[in-house]
Amino acid sequence: MADNTCFEAYLEAASNNGTIYYRKDSVLSECCTFRIGGPADYIIYPKSSEELKNLIGELKKNEIHFGIFGNGSNVLFDDSGFRGAAVFTSKINNVEINGEIVRADCGVPITQLSSLAQKHGLSGLEFAYGIPGSCGGAVYMNAGAYNGEVKNVLLSSEYYDLKTGEIGRLVGEEHCFDYRHSVYMESDRIVLSAEFGLKYADPESIRTIMTDFMHRRVDKQPLEFPNAGSIFKRAPGHFTGKLIQDAGLKGKTVGGAQVSEKHAGFIINIGGATSSDVRELISLIQKKVLDDFGVEIECEVKYIPPTKQ
Repeated sequence: MADNTCFEAYLEAASNNGTIYYRKDSVLSECCTFRIGGPADYIIYPKSSEELKNLIGELKKNEIHFGIFGNGSNVLFDDSGFRGAAVFTSKINNVEINGEIVRADCGVPITQLSSLAQKHGLSGLEFAYGIPGSCGGAVYMNAGAYNGEVKNVLLSSEYYDLKTGEIGRLVGEEHCFDYRHSVYMESDRIVLSAEFGLKYADPESIRTIMTDFMHRRVDKQPLEFPNAGSIFKRAPGHFTGKLIQDAGLKGKTVGGAQVSEKHAGFIINIGGATSSDVRELISLIQKKVLDDFGVEIECEVKYIPPTKQ
């Protein structure tokens, strides 16, 4: 690793000020829901949007490669790790409620926000209860479940442009939402916060809906194993999990990675799975489904390859 004395001095000062938490030479498997991933030179958690901007400035100034991640729920880190700085936004997590408008920082877990909305008698985020991502990640990929999607309740989002260093705002249709897609996926912009427009409703009625959704998740999804959520996007006109099941792949194992026997749309870490195991299993599934049914299925989980400094 290059001489990063100046950068580490910044990290130490920010850590002492309580604006950043960081670790050197730690493994990424501890930072993601798949529990897979090799070492990173730096694993960094800024605690505010302002410190995130400061951090990015320091990384650029010191020419340190970096990646920005939410809470690590939809990523597959490589076994070789990540050279440079892996930055996680999960400690940027303030929430403000003003009537029916809820503003949440990018690192707020979307499930936590759904629960908080319920306690305030605000309806609209019930579908998000149990989704294992952050608000920033939910906006980035237009997260959804049970006939609900972020696009149905999002009013606006604030972002930081990595190229220009400018703060900007997107409103409504400017997000170009589609199925598991937003304009953020084709840009160098990082979601800093999101504003949701909800509706007053009876808190107990909201709780009933959320409890039903959670029971369905527990019954149908392999939540007892490390995983990254649905591994594939829904194929147009098909239920992807059923395609995989009908291809006879339920329970198929490569190393420590397995197609869940509970829900074939999930790949789970049954113990000691590597990124190579998961990627090989993904390729096997895609090929078998294409051969059997002529349907191409697209991976939803983002693979983070190793990077040489």
